[in-house]
Amino acid sequence: MTIRVMLVDDQVLLRTGFGMVLAAQPDMEVVAEAGDGVEALEALRSTKVDVVLMDVRMPKLDGVEATRRICEQPDAPKVLILTTFDLDEYAFSGLKAGASGFMLKDVPPGELLAAIRAVHSGDAVVAPSTTRRLLDRFAPMLPSGGRDPKHKELERLTEREREVMVLVAQGLSNGEIAARLVLSEATVKTHVGRILTKLGLRDRVQVVVLAYETGLVRAGGHHR
Repeated sequence: MTIRVMLVDDQVLLRTGFGMVLAAQPDMEVVAEAGDGVEALEALRSTKVDVVLMDVRMPKLDGVEATRRICEQPDAPKVLILTTFDLDEYAFSGLKAGASGFMLKDVPPGELLAAIRAVHSGDAVVAPSTTRRLLDRFAPMLPSGGRDPKHKELERLTEREREVMVLVAQGLSNGEIAARLVLSEATVKTHVGRILTKLGLRDRVQVVVLAYETGLVRAGGHHR
């Protein structure tokens, strides 16, 4: 199955470089390019896209607002934010806006390709340790970060699912969670799937953000 990718960046050279890397992959195809968020939204009206590689600093409409508008659409493509600094307020805002993850622009090609495949499959968050560090840094900016962890959204979860959610929010992979809870990796994957379904979330990044917003996990990875 071919992953249909759109490149959104105001630097033509960067789009060309990424485009060459993606075009060499048997399972990827660059179906659209855009130099700013306005162009990106226009392109999506006529082109089916699976994953958007989204720069954040662009003229007319920046990547964060473009991401928000894209993710509000039905059957929205997954968005992968490209940023220059890994602990970056733009990357954080992008995750809040609905992006599935973020990568540094100077990432090795192999890691970028793995990230696109992971985001497309929906079963992995890009660089969980970086996501955790980012949220630890920006947690004070989260709205009502001290909400009761018994928040109604979380009441739908079983005790085991809550346990898994806390570990996902602490940046652990399925394999690490399986080892910690003495479960099979397949069982952990099932639990994560149920958490996403019950809470109406798209991917693990959204699980992390919700865990911080509800106060289930605090900055530093501590939980109540």
